[in-house]
Amino acid sequence: MEDEHDAAEQDAPDLLETSTAGVGDRLRSAREARRMDLKEIADQTRIPLRHLSAIEAGDFAALPSRTYAIGFSRSFARAVGLDETSIADAVREELADNAARASASASGMEPGDSAKLPSAGLARFALVAALILAAGLIAFFTSYFNAGETLPPIIAQETQTAPPAVAQTEMAATQDAPEAPVAGPDGAVVFTALEDGVWVRFYEDGGDRLFEDTMEVGESFELPGDTVDPRINTGRPDAFAITIGGAQVPKLAETPVTMGDAAVSAEALLSRETPQAPPITGD
Repeated sequence: MEDEHDAAEQDAPDLLETSTAGVGDRLRSAREARRMDLKEIADQTRIPLRHLSAIEAGDFAALPSRTYAIGFSRSFARAVGLDETSIADAVREELADNAARASASASGMEPGDSAKLPSAGLARFALVAALILAAGLIAFFTSYFNAGETLPPIIAQETQTAPPAVAQTEMAATQDAPEAPVAGPDGAVVFTALEDGVWVRFYEDGGDRLFEDTMEVGESFELPGDTVDPRINTGRPDAFAITIGGAQVPKLAETPVTMGDAAVSAEALLSRETPQAPPITGD
């Protein structure tokens, strides 16, 4: 298999490194040139298969965070023989472009389209401002031409006009807010190395060893769904980011410390987030 990969790498076009295509296309082309499938890449890098598919599709939003997108892409590039720094820089550029497009879309205006109409939120704001201005003009002319009348009715009219606009704004903000992933006891547990050269061993309590290796930055290991009481042994629990069902949870530790036989199931990790208060004992 290694000879086939070397021969494929020699036959692959030099444009793989300098292509103007997207990061996903470059990585897929390099992988196919080496006659490798995504399963081989996943086994070699310990990156979940679904994340590798998302990278090849250019769907970085499907990854847990910007750090994961860059780290996973570097590991992918290393596995298929591409320059890691070039791929990492290209990922940063694509993430920046995606963020700019999302910002322009959220504002209701497209770059370079000066003729586009204002967004619905801006139109509502203008309508409320016009109503308040009209109420002020009515108050002025009423007090000027009818000196015997007082201002309270005008003030009451302004008070009745403003709250609906505030309610509409709050409702729009609530409807537009994206749903954040929620960690639950049935979610997949994924450990991702934040530094190079981090040794770790995962195993079942009293059972088989699940994984043991030195991991590089961006490499991940997902606990198998049928694992019974998984445990961890490492001297760098602070060097691992942890997600449950795609939601970030606290690290096992904030500083380097030897940790052995620590439970890392979803239930155990979630219970660490909300520790129980110690019982109160009487004298």
